[in-house]
Amino acid sequence: MLTDVEPAPLGPADLRIHVSAAAVNPIDVFLATERGRTVFGLGGGAGLGSDLAGTVVEAGAEVDGFAVGDLVAALDRDLAAPSRAHAESIVIAATDVARVPAGLDPIAAASIPLNALAARQGLDLLGPPEGRRLLVTGAAGAVGGYAVALAVRAGWRVTGLARTTDAAFVRDAGAERFVEELPGPAYDVVLDAATMHSDAIRALHDGGVYVGYPGQTVEAERGIHIKPVVTQPDGAALAGLLRHAADGLFQLRIAGTVALEEASVAYAKVAGGGQRGRWLLIP
Repeated sequence: MLTDVEPAPLGPADLRIHVSAAAVNPIDVFLATERGRTVFGLGGGAGLGSDLAGTVVEAGAEVDGFAVGDLVAALDRDLAAPSRAHAESIVIAATDVARVPAGLDPIAAASIPLNALAARQGLDLLGPPEGRRLLVTGAAGAVGGYAVALAVRAGWRVTGLARTTDAAFVRDAGAERFVEELPGPAYDVVLDAATMHSDAIRALHDGGVYVGYPGQTVEAERGIHIKPVVTQPDGAALAGLLRHAADGLFQLRIAGTVALEEASVAYAKVAGGGQRGRWLLIP
């Protein structure tokens, strides 16, 4: 439901951005429910939306490197704010914002921040790739697709776990191998983008590394190191990811776009699952 709220005040290190497009993610659908708001301790007046692209319309006095009229993208993680990315405008710290490079349109740019940063920050926990094998679960999914492409670029030998229908996507992302079922202990590292949790640990050698995302607690066993990822805004890292997208490293998939006033359509599509690609809201 759309609600009129007062524009957020602009701090000296902030940017005010007119939103051109904002993605709908499963976390948004969850936060729109009573249970989701209870889990995160949110009141009924909290806004929705994490990924956005838009145009800078105002800059704080201490902001350097951005100007009015710049096309930018950002990840907003202030879950308690009364207005977030699913709005006509947003105020966000300049350090969380990145300029959109030439050749990348706002709709594509808005589909990137949350999931690409999740992949990037997960891979940052792995250490060097030399002599080690990496399994990415959910290798054709929202986070996994980015993780495969970024890991291959970083020099990892990557195996992607996904459904049969996504085999071409995983191979096109650069994976050395594609599998449809979890193997036995054959890998040094698992990046568990599919949140398979304890099941995914079976694919690791003793003493391996498991990198996981929010969900059930994973118990360490066989000397395996558990490294959780809590995705954080990072404007500098996002700038690099946007450049990769403009250069064609990622296979960007947009499921559809709807006007902000019809947000319920996109929310229903995402809640129903089975989508390959982001739904975007256009204010």
